[in-house]
Amino acid sequence: MADTYTILVCDDEKEITDAIEIYLTQEGYEVRKAYDAPQAISILEKEEIHLLIMDIMMPGMDGLSAVLKIRKKMKSSIPIIILSAKGQDTDKIMGLNYGADDYITKPFSPLELVARVKSQLRRYTTLGTMQESDESSQNTFHSGGLVINDDRKEVTVDGNSVRLTRIEYNILLLLLKNKGKVFSIDQIYEKIWNEEAFCADNTVTVHIRHIREKIEIDPKNPRYLKVMWGIGYKVEDLDS
Repeated sequence: MADTYTILVCDDEKEITDAIEIYLTQEGYEVRKAYDAPQAISILEKEEIHLLIMDIMMPGMDGLSAVLKIRKKMKSSIPIIILSAKGQDTDKIMGLNYGADDYITKPFSPLELVARVKSQLRRYTTLGTMQESDESSQNTFHSGGLVINDDRKEVTVDGNSVRLTRIEYNILLLLLKNKGKVFSIDQIYEKIWNEEAFCADNTVTVHIRHIREKIEIDPKNPRYLKVMWGIGYKVEDLDS
């Protein structure tokens, strides 16, 4: 249920955090508020937070630097939604590059914000690291040295563990479960984000690049995750 989830909202504008708190509490979520990045990080270190909404433009440590620290130093994989007044594609790509899962441009619709929060939490609880797995089950998919144990949510390459974000994991799982099959960018977006694809190229491409950097010895000459120019992506079937 929604009331079991705690969402952290970080924005230096109190009016915005208060407004978001109203929208989310009406949906049954618990809300914690922070007014700068260090305060948000401190809360994450002390409390169980299920989703973070982070503003980019803040004094001191900006939101992107905070996201990078949360992903790389804290090793947290909770969903992160970036808020920003900047709506250019380059800004959105930068947010994804730093480890965000989604991006909302100010001013935003309360309905859109709530919908995106629900979408991220749905993926987090059904496909992400919160899902408990049965250790005895071996629901695995593989191609050559690339292996996903979907019960344990583990990815390995040649026996070495690989750490992916939820969206990266879900994309790779989709392609590996259907190895050899080519998926267009729109198909990937619609299956992973559960919404109609609209200008999805940059979003999907950024995540594909991140996956390659983590699973390929030479990302520029990938062994597993292949591009079919003008068509889409696939995981090569190395077992046939």
